[in-house]
Amino acid sequence: MKFIFTRDTWQEIFGAIRKNKLRTAITIIGVLWGIFLFIVLQGAAKGMENGFDDAFKGMATNSIFLWGQQTGMPYGGFNRNRGIRLELSDTYRIANQIEGVDFVAPRNARGVFGAAAPLVVNNTKSGSYKVFGDYPIIDKIARKKIRKGRFLNQKDIDDNRKICVIGERILTELFDKNEDPIGQYIKISNVYFQVVGVYKENTTDFFEGDDSIFIPFTTFKKVYNSGDRISWMVIAGYPDEDIVKVEANVKALLKRRYTVHPDDERAFGSANFGEMFGKITGFVKGLKFTALIVGIATILAGVIAIGNILLITVKERTKEIGIRRALGATPGEIRGQIILESVFLTLLAGTLGITAGGVSLRGINALAKNIEDFPFLNPTVSLEYIGMALLIMITLGSLIGLIPAQRAVSVRPIEALREE
Repeated sequence: MKFIFTRDTWQEIFGAIRKNKLRTAITIIGVLWGIFLFIVLQGAAKGMENGFDDAFKGMATNSIFLWGQQTGMPYGGFNRNRGIRLELSDTYRIANQIEGVDFVAPRNARGVFGAAAPLVVNNTKSGSYKVFGDYPIIDKIARKKIRKGRFLNQKDIDDNRKICVIGERILTELFDKNEDPIGQYIKISNVYFQVVGVYKENTTDFFEGDDSIFIPFTTFKKVYNSGDRISWMVIAGYPDEDIVKVEANVKALLKRRYTVHPDDERAFGSANFGEMFGKITGFVKGLKFTALIVGIATILAGVIAIGNILLITVKERTKEIGIRRALGATPGEIRGQIILESVFLTLLAGTLGITAGGVSLRGINALAKNIEDFPFLNPTVSLEYIGMALLIMITLGSLIGLIPAQRAVSVRPIEALREE
């Protein structure tokens, strides 16, 4: 191993590289491109993963949105097309009887799904906006970004308080510039409500946007005389729970509750956000795996190219190798020098590729920041992946280098000296 640290060894390696500059450059580019692709693809996949995690941060991703519709089959003495309207008591049944349910949030609303939005007035300014009656637990489904004040709390529910949380768009349309809305009163459907909070639009909002108003569920019930009826509910399962199975069990329970045929698929509508999020997560994992395979395959192709180049180099240096053998160089020294040259070229190309990949990822991240609603954030490659790539490159470089090295030592000195 001493030959690695001798000056003569490295002079010969760099001398061989200088004699074949173009060939060496093309070979290095092959390996460089492989590690570059590996870094960029892995980083891009991680950036998408981070983007989705950030977009759905603070949201119960393993959840279901469920509402009543019309029956599609006659059953139990009832005709088809019978309307189903969910009730507050249904949420308690689901929470207590369905395994895997973390919590259930009932919701009421005005101004959604094509219905007319209530009129909201502040002095001389007015507009029509969506109004939601909610429990504070809805913030666990999709956390609100509060700009000023606060969100709903349990005291608001218990005391039927006439308070509201408004979106930023309502703030700009109903209040003067730089006017503080907190503590002021606005009129919603001819009922005065005190503003206690202002929220920002959230990318995880499904239809609230920044033009909605949140009021306590119990207050909504009194103002709009909704009784125990609810517009829909959000069911959150535990993180590791099979949300598709939870959805099936919930619908089976509600079908028994409302005398609906077990095979009727129209009676209850649902959107399984957990299933959709699972598909997104699966897509990202598949992208990362594909990036890994493509990157390793490209690195392998580049390293093989280095082996081919060294075979040609050994062929051209046959006479030189014969002279060295005649002067006393051992087969191990000849073999070690060829392998060292292979590993050196591989590591040089790998280092350049990693550097180029890192610079590219920084550029991609800067460009992605200017694109709204694009789930891409902080594309990085872990040190474990980089270390794995370098280890693969060193291992492959050594193995590939064995082929020309063995060819070099297999030639007898006397035959090498006759080579022209």
